Amino acid sequence: MNNVKQLFHALLDVILPPICHICHSFIPNAGTLHICQTCHDRLPLVSSPLCTLCGIPFSGTGNDHRCGACTLQPPHFDSARAHFLYEGPIRDLIHAFKYNRKTHLRYPLALLVLEGISGVIADHDPNIIVPVPLHRSRLRQRGFNQAVLLGRVLSRHLALPMAPAALVRTRATEPQIELSAAERRVNVRGAFAVKEPERIAGKSILLLDDVMTTGSTMDECAKELKKAGASAVIAVTIARTAR
Repeated sequence: MNNVKQLFHALLDVILPPICHICHSFIPNAGTLHICQTCHDRLPLVSSPLCTLCGIPFSGTGNDHRCGACTLQPPHFDSARAHFLYEGPIRDLIHAFKYNRKTHLRYPLALLVLEGISGVIADHDPNIIVPVPLHRSRLRQRGFNQAVLLGRVLSRHLALPMAPAALVRTRATEPQIELSAAERRVNVRGAFAVKEPERIAGKSILLLDDVMTTGSTMDECAKELKKAGASAVIAVTIARTAR
């Protein structure tokens, strides 16, 4: 049986050779990520010291501590973590996944998240995954919610249920990309609601999205989840920007 399986994989490599998602070079023994070791080693990691609340990295050395913004106005989530900085090849992979409909990239992106912050997720012991929702108009335009696709992979590997309809976006918002931090907060204020409070009350929530910039979207979502009775919210993304 093992010989047959090995032969099958050998034939598959000839027909569909494993290619690195980043540099597009051939990878023998590609595994599940399909990212070569050279590219993997160059990925821009979020590392300590960082804010214990929003997860933003600080320059230099020292201990993790709360940043000034979180000290002045603590977010509604209990912690936010990303494995990567939103730059270079990670930004390119996320753009290809999100905007070029290369939805197969959900697998390596989700697995990279688990590779980097599964320990942090385990420390928070979440009960359920809630993806950040898209408004129905944006969902029709894109054809999929990237957070839901990522959530399906994490759900399987973490053995956690996912509630893709528990949180909804009640109104369309302007794209956040060109807005300042203050404008982003105003833009998403009141834009989310909990549709399935029975799935939220008393639960520790893993709130999932692809990228975190100022954290305004995650904060607004966490506020509604806490209002619905969530005991804790950990906000998880693939990448985040460094303010």
